[in-house]
Amino acid sequence: MIDEIGTIRRQFTDHQTLDGRIDQVFEAMKAIGFEALIYDYTPVPYDLDGEIMIPSLLKLRNISDDMHDYWFNHGYFRIDPVQQVALRTSTPFFWNYDAEADTLIRRFMTEDTAPVARYLSERDMSTGVTVPVHMPRGDYATVTGVRFGGDREFERHALRYIADFNLLAHVFHEAAYSLFDTKTFSTGKARLTERERECLRYSAEGLSAKEISRVIDRSVPTVVMHLNAAAKKLGAKNRTQAVVRATHYRLLEDRPSYNL
Repeated sequence: MIDEIGTIRRQFTDHQTLDGRIDQVFEAMKAIGFEALIYDYTPVPYDLDGEIMIPSLLKLRNISDDMHDYWFNHGYFRIDPVQQVALRTSTPFFWNYDAEADTLIRRFMTEDTAPVARYLSERDMSTGVTVPVHMPRGDYATVTGVRFGGDREFERHALRYIADFNLLAHVFHEAAYSLFDTKTFSTGKARLTERERECLRYSAEGLSAKEISRVIDRSVPTVVMHLNAAAKKLGAKNRTQAVVRATHYRLLEDRPSYNL
């Protein structure tokens, strides 16, 4: 596959939509034995309490749409052992939700994660390979290939092609990342207006409300209004805490570029 990466990259760029590029990588994944795809992206891995953040993007191929509901609304993503491992490594890994299987997710399988294991087992999705993609700014994605009813023979097959899948996943994510919209780069923790973001940025640089008012050519009360509105949206007690929270959730950044 290494010899074909240039061709695969060109095929990705031939598609002008994110879904088109996801369809393309899924076709390539099927050629090496996978039957379903899960692709997610999370701008900030953890919230301020240290809990895993829900991703801003979750795309599925050949998987029931109810996975969106369970992983987003029921919080399964936060307790998924695969994500626990993916956050701790940049190496692709094989996983198996069979309690007797000795794979990397086993140490994270507890009573709390039982709903995830049950959901996947009921849908015959208990084995697969996940490629974590960690970005320089802290955001990360995972590209997962699933095999229905996988057995030990599939594990040997998956490990044989894991290097190819790793390379394919990184090339795909690079192509997908370039098509992300502003909403995808947002954690969803708070929706700040552009003026609120601007005022917080200057506040983060140490400017007072009076100094900010001069820079943006607005009155001091208007600046204070924007700062207070931002703090309220962020659940912050004061301006300093608002800056800390906005910085953590990457709300003050411009659109990032893909640069591994």
